[in-house]
This record gives sequence, structure tokens and C-alpha cells, in this order.
Amino acid sequence: MILLVISIIVVLFVAAGKTQKMTVVIEGNLSKQPLPMTLNKFQDGECGMIIDDLTYASQVIAPDGKTWFFHDHGGMAGWLKTKRFAKTATIWVRDRQTDTWIDGRKAWYSRTESTPMLYGFGAYADSASGYVDFNTMQMLMLRGETMADPVFRKYLMSEPWKQ
Repeated sequence: MILLVISIIVVLFVAAGKTQKMTVVIEGNLSKQPLPMTLNKFQDGECGMIIDDLTYASQVIAPDGKTWFFHDHGGMAGWLKTKRFAKTATIWVRDRQTDTWIDGRKAWYSRTESTPMLYGFGAYADSASGYVDFNTMQMLMLRGETMADPVFRKYLMSEPWKQ
């Protein structure tokens, strides 16, 4: 009896997975413009989680037009560093103030926001005290100096680093 119930549950999960049709990458974006994203239909290219909020969303477009989607700028920055097209990729991030797509390489990143993966990087078109540029954000991410690390979280929340 238990084996029958388990078998039915497995069949239901497999059937649900086949009908969900999540998007991880889209090919052919040769215009290199940000693509529309439907909530709960896209998966993060780095961690695989479903993107259910665009507040910290990013898109990376390779020179051949392949576009990947992310729900946390920190995860995107870490993922991108390992790609051979890292220096030539087009990056779009959501501006926290205008809720529009902006150039991720020209954006400024806060460090203490509550992001999906807890890295803490929010994107802004304009700089403010304590914000860092893309290259610095990526370096901090790769070194693990993010809100996800309890030691750095305490340091970042103490505020003197902004001076």
C-alpha cells in the first residue's frame, strides 16, 4: 500500500515538472536588449531557483545572443566570472529606484540589502555613499565579502566602512 502511494506521488511530481516549462536561457537575442521576464516562469541561471520577484533581477547576454536570467546580482556576478565571454557580455540589472533595466556595468551597487541569496547587492543608476561599481561588486562577491557571511554582515551593518 505504501509503495502504491509513493508511486502515485512520484508520477504526480514528474507530470507537474513536465508541464511547468521553466526558462533558463533564451537564444537569439542579437539586439542585446533586456528581455521581458514573466514571474515564476524563469529559473536563475546560477542557482536554479524560480524567479518570483524582479527587484534584484539581472540578465546576462553573451556575444552570440544567449541570455541568462538571475534573481540576485551577486549570484550573477559570481556565475559570470567563470565564463569565457565575461568581459564582452552585456549585463542588464533592475534599478531599485526606477524599476527599469539599466546597464549592469555602469550601475552602482549598495551592499546591505535583503536580496534573495542574501548577498546584499542592490543596483542603482546613481552613486551614493557606500555604493560600489560593478567590478568592485564582483570582486567582493568572489571574495565572499557579502551579507551572506555573518562576519561581513556585522561589519557592513556597523556603517563605518561607508566613510
